[in-house]
Amino acid sequence: MTQIKICGITRRTDALTAAACGADALGFIFYEDSPRHVTPETARAVCRDLPDGVIRIGVFVNENPSKIIEIVDFCGIDLIQLHGDEQPDDCRRLPAGRLIKAVSGRGDGDLAASAQYPVRAILLDHREAGRYGGTGKASDWGLAGRIKAAYPLILAGGLHKGNIEEAIRSVAPDAVDINSGVEQSAGKKDPKKIRNIVEIIRKTDSLQPSSNRTSQIFLRGRG
Repeated sequence: MTQIKICGITRRTDALTAAACGADALGFIFYEDSPRHVTPETARAVCRDLPDGVIRIGVFVNENPSKIIEIVDFCGIDLIQLHGDEQPDDCRRLPAGRLIKAVSGRGDGDLAASAQYPVRAILLDHREAGRYGGTGKASDWGLAGRIKAAYPLILAGGLHKGNIEEAIRSVAPDAVDINSGVEQSAGKKDPKKIRNIVEIIRKTDSLQPSSNRTSQIFLRGRG
């Protein structure tokens, strides 16, 4: 079953809606330059109200590892997503079993670089100059398939109801990360869009061959 992460959560109502619709994980962006930035205080309040089965993920961009741990502990975050220019040595300062590293899909160099990161999973996203994600544009699905062959994969980048079925059929990712594709505006989710895309994903999963088994990335534990 393809796991589902709804990212860019800034409001309690959106978080509870996503959880009720069946999201496996929610992403809270602590990068201040993001239009979906959330304060630790807000994230903590939202996280406290979530059902136990929903995984809380903190998204950071080029943040000091000690600051990351401080925010993670304060908010009750389960997994850490590094979405900037972090290097393997930066990752080694954080618990590998709780770590997701985003790569930007700039070709097979990213595939080779992925092997150097001591992480739980790789997230593939589209990146533009001055923007580390949330562009609404698709990532390289061909590269995604090659990453998936070697590492647990979260597919991100411009996923919405119009392309999510094709993405799952083409890539068979372990998880999908959906952000702008379920929004009314940056940081404000649309309940109908969340419900619709979750239904499409579950229907697509039911029609997938049993050989397309996926790893369960969004679970607590593992260090």
